[in-house]
Amino acid sequence: MRITGGTHRTRPLRAPEGLITRPTTDRIREALFNILSHRDWGADLGKMPESQIVLDAFAGTGALGLEALSRGGSQTIFFEKNRKSLKLLEENICSLKLEEQSTIHALDVTHPLEAETACSLIFLDPPYHKDLIPQTLAALEETGWIAPHALIVTETAKGEAFEIPPFLQPLLERRYGNTVLTFLEKK
Repeated sequence: MRITGGTHRTRPLRAPEGLITRPTTDRIREALFNILSHRDWGADLGKMPESQIVLDAFAGTGALGLEALSRGGSQTIFFEKNRKSLKLLEENICSLKLEEQSTIHALDVTHPLEAETACSLIFLDPPYHKDLIPQTLAALEETGWIAPHALIVTETAKGEAFEIPPFLQPLLERRYGNTVLTFLEKK
């Protein structure tokens, strides 16, 4: 596993052994960031991920949030509760020397603290088939983590549907094998 673009392109990321997490593959991550950087998101969203405050929920190794920083994001806030994943996340942040641009919350993102800042780009890549997306989106909205017009990208398994909350509108959906990326915008 590696960073696929930006200032840290080709730099390796430590990944867990076994099935602790299911990191987003390099191919899907590269496709995701190509969509973010080349699509016209309009005046409200601006250029992605440049200068955005990013939230990486269910961070695991931190691949999505670290990729965003490598590609120009200003800050990434990571949520991860698994101890082994937290250790890998910290190691990956340190190996890329991104400590000053990274904040880790070692807790369950379905029960977040009140937001220190609202985020304009949010990645939700929860464990598949656990129906965590609606609960997480509601909790993040309730605690102030989702900025007006924020772009939210979810990663789910093919065939795994979720209810989109009324404060969000769907923009785009892309399938890559058994993985589905859904792009949503806060109304």
